[in-house]
Amino acid sequence: MPISKTIKHKDQRIGIFVDAQNMYHSARNLYKARVNFKEVLSVAVAGRTLIRAITYVIKTESGEERSFFEAMEKLGFEIKEKDLQIFAGGAKKADWDVGLAVDTIKLADKLDVVVIVSGDGDYEPLVEYLKINKGCRVEAVAFGETASGKLLGVVDDFIDLSKDKKKFLIK
Repeated sequence: MPISKTIKHKDQRIGIFVDAQNMYHSARNLYKARVNFKEVLSVAVAGRTLIRAITYVIKTESGEERSFFEAMEKLGFEIKEKDLQIFAGGAKKADWDVGLAVDTIKLADKLDVVVIVSGDGDYEPLVEYLKINKGCRVEAVAFGETASGKLLGVVDDFIDLSKDKKKFLIK
């Protein structure tokens, strides 16, 4: 796990980018629970100046996720929605990796810290780009058991939600 190289201070401008599908599936598969995003937001902000908090979500035909979207908005998250793609053979696709990456790059000039709430190793090149080309500190928040070693190897700090399940999970 990377060692924190910078002290977190109130003047740091941060953006939080939540890969909701990744977090939902990790919590469900590991603990048969849901993520307490209120606590995740609090620990990610850590007393710093929050500029944007965006959650990337997938809409289904049933609309059962609507209450989740509303709860996230009440916490202060902006919601970016994408329809679930269902292909002819029945395969389903639901990810926001590229959209999340593009948003972080667009906003990076206004941020000192980018917090990616996901353990997805596909974000490794994004983290490297943000650090080298934009001068951002990049932190990840996820469950240690499902966080990619590649991602953990490049972020400046990692918050492992599994270390305090009572705080970060809703049964």
